[in-house]
Amino acid sequence: MDLATLLGLVAGILVMGGAIALGGNPLQFVDTASLVIVMGGTFAAVLMKFSLGQFLGAMKVALRAFLYKAESPDELIEAMAQMAEKARKEGFLALEGMEVANPFLKKGLQMLADGHAPAVIREVLTKDLNQMTERHQAGQKIFKAIGDAAPAMGMIGTLIGLVQMLSTMEDPSTIGPSMAVALLTTLYGAMIANMVALPIADKLAMRSKEERNIKNLVVDGLNAMQAGHNPRVVKELLVCYLPPNKRTIDDE
Repeated sequence: MDLATLLGLVAGILVMGGAIALGGNPLQFVDTASLVIVMGGTFAAVLMKFSLGQFLGAMKVALRAFLYKAESPDELIEAMAQMAEKARKEGFLALEGMEVANPFLKKGLQMLADGHAPAVIREVLTKDLNQMTERHQAGQKIFKAIGDAAPAMGMIGTLIGLVQMLSTMEDPSTIGPSMAVALLTTLYGAMIANMVALPIADKLAMRSKEERNIKNLVVDGLNAMQAGHNPRVVKELLVCYLPPNKRTIDDE
């Protein structure tokens, strides 16, 4: 569970809810027609840009913003250094039976044990990595599209409300309430975009970058192992993926 994403969403809801509650009757911020215009219009616009499968898949991808737990590169580097030591002593076949949680690393170890050339291993794993990146980008694009469409639909709803308001100008008592309802669509659109869609798109982009770095680390580690490098050299090569303040592994 990613607490930062959850806490950010809950905090945003509480801040907005608190501001609404302090300003008077919260029910005056609820309007069914405005919700239908913004949410229905947003989803319709996004569906026009993407296939139904991509749209539904993005909803599943969104869970990564809340449930995804990034693999620790420190632990992975240490594990690959141990694998390099084992391969150096017992050969690559000894790696075949090792229990590995990372499926990408497991696939690479199997290819090592099968005796594939370094160029073949890099090509296969790089293609796998690129396909993963494309899938992730598709999910990000959908949430960015929601973030773009929601405020626009909010403005459209406001314009609809203004037209309806101006058509009843003969009754001044209806102007205030009608204007408030018209502005609610803009509020809904801004909230959907800036509190949900765009933050999720940014978080998914960050998750994708983290996973890409992990897979690049695995590819470089496997190539170093296959080249017969000393386990310490393998470790020193892979710590380049760590931030400078975490590269204490160099001094071991």
